Order: sequence, then C-alpha cells, then structure tokens
Amino acid sequence: MRPIVISLLLVVGVGFVPAENVLQSQPKSPVFLYTVAKSYEPSAWSEGGERFPSGAAIFVRDARGQHPLIANFAASADPAVSFDGKSVLFAGKQTARDSWQVWEISLAGGDPKRITNCSQDCVRPFYLPEGRVVYGEKIDGRFVVQTQALSGSQPLPLTYGPGSSLPDDVLQDGRILFETSFPLGVKGHSELYTVYSDGSGVEAYRCDHSQARHSAKQVSSGDIVFPAEHGLSRFTSALAKDVRIPAPAGEYAGDLAETASNQWLLPWRANGNENFQLMWWKPGQGNLRPAVQVADSHVIQPVLVAERSTPKRHPSALHDWTFGNLLCLNAYTSKYKFASASIHSARIYTRDEAGGAELLGSAPVEADGSFFVQVPGDRPLQIELLDGAGRTLQREAGWYWLRRGEQRACVGCHAGPETAPENAVPMVLLKSTTPVAMTGAASHSSGGH
Repeated sequence: MRPIVISLLLVVGVGFVPAENVLQSQPKSPVFLYTVAKSYEPSAWSEGGERFPSGAAIFVRDARGQHPLIANFAASADPAVSFDGKSVLFAGKQTARDSWQVWEISLAGGDPKRITNCSQDCVRPFYLPEGRVVYGEKIDGRFVVQTQALSGSQPLPLTYGPGSSLPDDVLQDGRILFETSFPLGVKGHSELYTVYSDGSGVEAYRCDHSQARHSAKQVSSGDIVFPAEHGLSRFTSALAKDVRIPAPAGEYAGDLAETASNQWLLPWRANGNENFQLMWWKPGQGNLRPAVQVADSHVIQPVLVAERSTPKRHPSALHDWTFGNLLCLNAYTSKYKFASASIHSARIYTRDEAGGAELLGSAPVEADGSFFVQVPGDRPLQIELLDGAGRTLQREAGWYWLRRGEQRACVGCHAGPETAPENAVPMVLLKSTTPVAMTGAASHSSGGH
C-alpha cells in the first residue's frame, strides 16, 4: 500500500511551523501518541537543562489520521497513558513563558487538569497504582524524582542524591526505573537505577556499568530495553550483564512502545546528522518500516493507547524514625578483590551544605565482613573501607541514601542486586543488635531490632 502524505500545522512553543508527515498505513494499526520537536537535546536534563529548546507537541495517531492531543498549549511532551487506557499524563506549558507542569487529559475529550504546582519545571510523568503519579521536578538546578496523588498532595521526594534524576518507567513489580549519572550523584555517563515508590531500596539495576544507559522501557517479557551504541541492548533477569539486541544499524532514542503482536514502535535515525523518526520493527525479523516521519523535526516518545496491567502495589515498610539502619552482611562479597581479613573498619560520609564530604563516623568490620550502622535518613551517603592501619581499601565514588525509617541489608559492597546472601547469621549481630550510631545522637534502641 502506498504511504499517505498528510500536511498539518505543528505547534512548537512560539508559533506554527508547517510540516510534512509520512505515515505507513497498516491494517488494524494501533492507536498511539508521540511527540514532535524541532530540536531535541535528550541529555540536557542531567544538567538541569531544556530537552526541547524550540518547544514540542504531542500528537495522536488513530483511525482519523493524526491530530494534536492538546489544543491551545504552547508546548507538550512526555505522554503517558493510564492503566485503563482512558487518560494521558503529560508535561505541558500553556504559554511559552510558563514552566513545565504535569497535566492530565481524558482521551474522551475535555480540558486538561493541572496536577502539579512546581516553581520550576515538572516533566516526565508516569502513573503509579492507587491514584498516584511520579515525575521529575527541577529544584535548585537539578531534577528530583517526586511522587504525589493525582488529586493533589504534598510531593514526596524519591531521590536524595546530589545529581539530577529522571523517571524512565514504572516496572511490573512496582519499582520505579529512573536514570541518573554513574557514579550515582556525580558527573559521569547515564545509568539505570530502581527505587520503590516510598524512596526506599535504591539500587543500580545492574552493576557492570559498561556503557551509558538511558530512556529504558520494560517490555512484556519483563526485559528492560534501552539504546546502545549503534543499536539496542536489554537486561534480562537470568543475566548479570546487558545483552546486545540484533537490531538494524542506526541510532535509537529509546522509549519504545510494544504492541500485543510484539511489534515495536521506536524512534530511529541513520546517524546523528538526521532527525529521529518512528519506525515499526519486530525483533528478530527484517528491516525497520516507516511509521511516522516529520520533515525537519524529531518524532519521539511513542506510547500505545491501550489498557494494560497495573503494576504491583508497594506497601511501605518505613518506620516513623528520622534515621535509617544499614546492615552489611559481608563487605568481602564484592566486585572488588579484598585479601582475607584485610577490612578493619567502615567510614560513613554525608554531604555538607557546600557539597563536600562530611564524616559521620566509623564502625568496626567483623571477620566475616559484616557491620551494622545507623545513619541520618534522606541524606546522601558514602562508604569507605579501611584496613587495620587506617589506609583506604575502597571508597564509593558516588552517593546513595537510606530513607528515614528504612531498615536495609546489603549483601556486600557493590556486590550487585543479582547476588544472593549466604544463609548465615552475620557476626556483628551475634555480638550486638544495636547499630553503631552516626546520627549525632545516642543510638535508638527501637531501631536496632
């Protein structure tokens, strides 16, 4: 069937720009949304910058052809469809002078409803179970992952590191997949992390950190798919490292959408001198086929308009404390090689107001590598391992955190989330169930059990 050529007007923040669109007509083609932008800076958010410096607009592709999702907005981007397939979250600006805010609109029609009231930009929203949303809010020049009720409530920060973070997806198990820099909170290449919807349990999705990873999506198999150099890669549950997907050559922008027939709709371009366009592809089969092409513009962020399963709800296990307890089961269980009996103690740091490292205290490390500490909640944290002479064996380059009221056990120091612990009681708990206090106050006995 010959492609259909459609002419339309594209709202890009400061005016109307004519664009030529080429869509490949397909039988029973699914309804989907996508974003069109004259300029696209995908990593600008990591420095608190603007991804769409010339504006953007969300379009709907359905049986009527294609048309803007929202009328009378200066800019719109980051569409996310509700679990019942009836509503859409998006980031939008009513006027060019406005900051980005999160809005919701019904696909049946009606006016958009404003969800956030951010003093700066709020972008990249996703639906969570139980009537909540998650998004990135710009605060003091960096993006923080936040959550709140759709009906309006005080936002709850989910990331507490010093760098920018932005949500990528909500996984089937209820965790929020987000991207930030590696090492966590320090300038570097982008990496994928997960956190629960109360901000607890933050960890790298994988610990090999072999390449820049961003714009990831979970597909129906449970795999996490993301762009790689000149192609695509995936994380699969059985493997500790990513796996290259044998896809057609070119550059992919990520944020793919998957149909019920396992077709992938994804942004692609042949090289960095071209604009991203939407293409159809079925993994393992043939070449890419054109879906949506817009002259002189990027076409990105495809999202299917369809009902889908609701992710698992995450009931919070946080206590009403100002501190968190961290139990390391065995610091020798690590990607780093430590000589037997070499680890003597662990120092814990936070960040001061100027951004420098501030020592909270130190704790002895037992012969089996275990230690137990109590640290301030909702603060950046960093661990340093020392030998018996006080020399540094290994120190984290980045920062992580414990939520206030969180009790967390880690298998080892940078052991990787795929590593299982030994079935043994750690020696530190055989000596005492009271953690070493590093909160500037006496240890809280209620938190030591």
